[in-house]
Amino acid sequence: MSSLRNPVGAQPPSVYWRRRLLVGLGVLAVVVVIVLIIVRPGSGEPAAAPTPEPTPSASFTAPSGEVEGEDETPASAGACDPGDIELEAITDSGSYAADTDPKISMSITNTGSDTCTLEVGTAAQEYIVTSGQDRIWSSKDCQTDATEDSVDIAAGKTLSTTPFGWDRTRSSEDTCEGERDGVTGGGASYHLTVKLGDLESAETRQFLLD
Repeated sequence: MSSLRNPVGAQPPSVYWRRRLLVGLGVLAVVVVIVLIIVRPGSGEPAAAPTPEPTPSASFTAPSGEVEGEDETPASAGACDPGDIELEAITDSGSYAADTDPKISMSITNTGSDTCTLEVGTAAQEYIVTSGQDRIWSSKDCQTDATEDSVDIAAGKTLSTTPFGWDRTRSSEDTCEGERDGVTGGGASYHLTVKLGDLESAETRQFLLD
């Protein structure tokens, strides 16, 4: 009979059979592991991540109130003299296509000779759009989460608030819920006035809406 069926050696045949059995089991285990790696039972296609619910846009976009160019002088300056503060209404363009919303902001300049402290947060800011004698829109009508922010402004320094979009609608305190009436386009003229507390821009910024 062959040596496969009847092992030849110094040890009893049962010893060689046990060794062969252990080697065979080891080979079988390696094969099983390889098969599991390739097949990966139960893996299938990865589940798609749930799509987050979109956050509804508010009907009114409040100014962010972030101020660019803030001075880093110590907070030891006295309050600004209102006569030393100059406000300017700013729009990102002089005219807008029918599908474009104006971006509005304000600049704040210390025309005095000393550094002074001024409240510039959204609680103090107001942006007003008018057309002729008609008050069209104000950022104060439906403002929420107003913030306070006192900053030091060096002499001759100009700060700018972050531009935000006006959605070309009319506003009042009674229109904070639901849809608002849109304003007239077709080349109609509008003016932006800005306020900061009791201060107001000396001039308005004119712009046209198509």
